Amino acid sequence: MSESRDSFERRGPPGTSRHIAVLTGPTGSGKTDVALALAREFPLEIVSVDSAQVYRGLDIGTAKPTREERGRAPHHLIDIREPDQPYSAAEFAADARRLIGEIAARGRTVLLVGGTMLYFKALFEGLDAMPPADAQLRAAIDAEAAARGWPALHAQLAAVDPAAAARLAPNDAQRIQRALEVYRMTGQPLSAFHGTGSRSGGFTPDAVFSLEPQDRAWLHARIAQRFDAMLAAGLVDEVRALRARGLSPGLPALRSVGYRQALEALDGRFPLTELRDRGIFASRQLAKRQLTWLRSMHERRVIACDAPDAIEQLLTAAKALRP
Repeated sequence: MSESRDSFERRGPPGTSRHIAVLTGPTGSGKTDVALALAREFPLEIVSVDSAQVYRGLDIGTAKPTREERGRAPHHLIDIREPDQPYSAAEFAADARRLIGEIAARGRTVLLVGGTMLYFKALFEGLDAMPPADAQLRAAIDAEAAARGWPALHAQLAAVDPAAAARLAPNDAQRIQRALEVYRMTGQPLSAFHGTGSRSGGFTPDAVFSLEPQDRAWLHARIAQRFDAMLAAGLVDEVRALRARGLSPGLPALRSVGYRQALEALDGRFPLTELRDRGIFASRQLAKRQLTWLRSMHERRVIACDAPDAIEQLLTAAKALRP
């Protein structure tokens, strides 16, 4: 085994590796390219931390690694659900824990790659016990939103759970729906389930690498190029195909950035010619939220993703790790 491989792995008993590394960053920061560069150097398996890539049929708009890219290293938690099948942060944490054990038993390093920050929180900090999703209740809330608009439901939420409503934008459909769902199921606000002491245990990663730009304009340009590439690759046709299956636009899978805007355009909410600008704007807003969350992860090692030698920097940092 090469020196780089020895240094990146945290060795346990013979035949096992106990190293858990994280590679994160905002959308458009180049996580896939960097992960594959690491896979060329180290014996690792990649666990996707992406709430949209779990869904089959959502390929272009999620920038899902291609089959060829997935052939370069084992990938997990990609294409494990149909778009109408729910997948929660708690389910991700359970699946990731299982995979971490299996990968460790194979003597390989676990590389968790993605930008769904709630998934990282669920795995590494644990989550408060929450009521399970209720498909019938969600459908009823979606029907209300279709008739009255999400701002009206936001106002309804403010009347019963002002703390949750204050944190949410009037059009934050997914979170408004969940907060109303919890209240209607239990008669209690979301805050009643926070700090209950029923959190599931988590893992502590051995290394957290975060790809973050020194110049925000660089990231904005990357996001625009990326969205243009998605449109050229057939994002609208991909969304048309999903729509033709009769899937509800209220599904979490179809609320992902890019998919939500494309569905709204196809439904006549705005002209298709505006899709590019709206998709890029939504992607920038997502990146902003991700960067805000990342700043709270004080243990992270920041790699400037806009540096010309970003991949070399990360490889050097990985090689410097010691058990």
